[in-house]
Amino acid sequence: MSLKTQVESGIKDAMRAKDQDSLRALRAIKSMILLEETKGGGTGELTSDDELKLLTKAAKQRRESADIYKTQNRPDLLEKEEAELAIIEQFLPKQLSEGEVTEKIKEIITRVGATGPSDMGKVMGVATKELAGQADGRVVSTLVKSLLA
Repeated sequence: MSLKTQVESGIKDAMRAKDQDSLRALRAIKSMILLEETKGGGTGELTSDDELKLLTKAAKQRRESADIYKTQNRPDLLEKEEAELAIIEQFLPKQLSEGEVTEKIKEIITRVGATGPSDMGKVMGVATKELAGQADGRVVSTLVKSLLA
């Protein structure tokens, strides 16, 4: 089942349950999907990679907003962002723990044959493809730097 179909079904369920947080998050996802499908030069269909990128982008936006609201001491807005983030994360693949990410990066380093910091580009290229949606890019970058140092 495509992401769009899952989201539309979720919207109906949220409307029946009168769950405003879920409804807001699901409508935001649907909006992003529709914009991406109708974007100039688009085929009208999204691949699973495109869907993953959209969800990752939406989750990142919510995390960044939540951080801002936390620093500005706005618990009302922080609560909304965290609720929406929880809904979006239901559609994302399971996030790997830092230990699991470290193991995968070590495996990638040996496979690529990286020996030092100068090989970071090679490792990051493979790591970002393989760990897309499963780990935050900043975490991956930090771990690659520390493992290659």
